[in-house]
Amino acid sequence: MIPFFYEILPSSVEVERGTDITPMGDLQEFSGTLGYDGPDQGYDWTATHREFALGMQVERRLWEFDQFNAIDGLFQELANAAYRKRQKDSARVFQQAFSDDTYFYDTTENLSLCNNTHTTTRSGVVTSSGFDNLGTSALSPTQLGTDITTFRKFKDLAGERINVMPDTLVVPVDLRDRALEIIKTDKGLDAAEGTVNVYNSEYEFKVVDWIYLTDANDWFLLDSKLMKRVLKWFEAVPVEFARVEAFDEIIAKYRAYTIYTIGRSSQWQWVLGNQVS
Repeated sequence: MIPFFYEILPSSVEVERGTDITPMGDLQEFSGTLGYDGPDQGYDWTATHREFALGMQVERRLWEFDQFNAIDGLFQELANAAYRKRQKDSARVFQQAFSDDTYFYDTTENLSLCNNTHTTTRSGVVTSSGFDNLGTSALSPTQLGTDITTFRKFKDLAGERINVMPDTLVVPVDLRDRALEIIKTDKGLDAAEGTVNVYNSEYEFKVVDWIYLTDANDWFLLDSKLMKRVLKWFEAVPVEFARVEAFDEIIAKYRAYTIYTIGRSSQWQWVLGNQVS
């Protein structure tokens, strides 16, 4: 799932750094003197690499008389452990969306990804509306419609409406059937009148159910194009495997090793998350 959610980039520095900038205001009517406006510096972000490794060892005698290809299975398990860890970490952006998670990345906004009090560095901007991407309601056709409206009224750091369009539902496997029912039903969704289901006819939603979303009720609405511009997977050392033999003990040792980090800017307008109690 990493390539679906993230732009994957090589990295050669221990800490990746970046900064956002605020959008500019509208063009002004020219009356002989040119007006100037921003952009201003937005929030800074950092993404710090973390190192992961795991080993296994096999006695030479076991290797020599392996009649059932058990050794191959051990190697496969080591590979599974490496790739499973990466999948779990890639899901962290959603798993920790409702807390200020700083394990991999940090932003100077110092707020959770999904929050109802997002802020801006630009002075004079009213944040009482258009700066809330946190919901608490269970997945339903009515709530999906409410969230789509909220999503499309998101504002940028200058307080201006932005052109975002949700196109993806990310849900735990517990909500897969309900999500597909809402999106795929042609007519009469939860109603006897047989009315047209606009989520099937007017929107082109993709439903993504992910086994690494462990809360059975939380769900997310995304603009996938904007998401890929915000979420970054920095690859310093792709998963590598190595082998060495301990001479005196006559034991073969194997290990998996990787270094990576996840980064995101302070831009949150690509997602609306529902933390359902």
